[in-house]
Amino acid sequence: MTQTARTSFLFSLSSALLWLAAAAWTTASAQELNCNVTVIAPQISNVDASRFDALEDAIREFMNGRRWTEDNFEFEERIECTLQLTINEAIGSTVFKGSMQVQSSRPVYNSDYNTAVMLVNDGDIQFEWLDNSNILFNPGQHRDNLSSLLAYYAYMILGMDYDTFSLEGGTPFFLQAQTIVANAQNAGERGWKASQGKQNRYWLIENHLSQTFRPVRTCLYNYHRKGLDVLFSDAEGARLTMAEALIDMRSTNRIRPGSYNIQVFFLAKSDEIINVFGPAPDAEKARLLPILKQLDPGNIQSYDERLG
Repeated sequence: MTQTARTSFLFSLSSALLWLAAAAWTTASAQELNCNVTVIAPQISNVDASRFDALEDAIREFMNGRRWTEDNFEFEERIECTLQLTINEAIGSTVFKGSMQVQSSRPVYNSDYNTAVMLVNDGDIQFEWLDNSNILFNPGQHRDNLSSLLAYYAYMILGMDYDTFSLEGGTPFFLQAQTIVANAQNAGERGWKASQGKQNRYWLIENHLSQTFRPVRTCLYNYHRKGLDVLFSDAEGARLTMAEALIDMRSTNRIRPGSYNIQVFFLAKSDEIINVFGPAPDAEKARLLPILKQLDPGNIQSYDERLG
């Protein structure tokens, strides 16, 4: 991506061998996402398994074959992500219900470590798909639930990734995701409306773009770009920056305790935080421990056992 913080970072990360390998690929191979797609249907016996293989191929082509931004990605700059669709129910032969897990990661500077950026479990998945049909997306309308679901998460992956490289750099992509939600307000499927629970697609993007949640987005940038990316050259300074970024999220948590967005953050980050701060001096851990337990009460036992 020319002239962006993300490009500058990733270019410095690339090696000559990686560059030569990338040169062997066509431009079409270097889209923004490198999405590993898996479709499983462990409880479905009334639909031929080959149909789910075809659906997997169609989703993979949709995620990886489409240009989602106006930036130019090199092959090695693609965002690594995974999408696992679990189909639990087949209504007839064309309508399916289930859940979807979406995860993305990005490289950490001066290391061979990839850090998880987003991990979302969406249990409100329902869509219609005709055998071997292409998945088509229209940004201006809710054409069908499958294309809107996939496009929504593509833009969320992009937005979260860009937010880790520049402060609120993901805003254009979050606005695209918000438009998808707005267009889906008359959809019959769940997950798009404010009234359908506090942990759905509506609230994930609504929260992310609100002033209340700015500390969460600031944390994404400071934690990754000013923290993890310097961890291997200045461990003490990086931990301090990362701790401050986490602590600053308290202001959001005071207003919206237990919010979906903070849960999503820690779903991706709790193990990593423990691993980073495990070797820290006791004073550092003692300062951070009560904050982590307040922000992420679901992992209190893990924090106590490994940081206490």
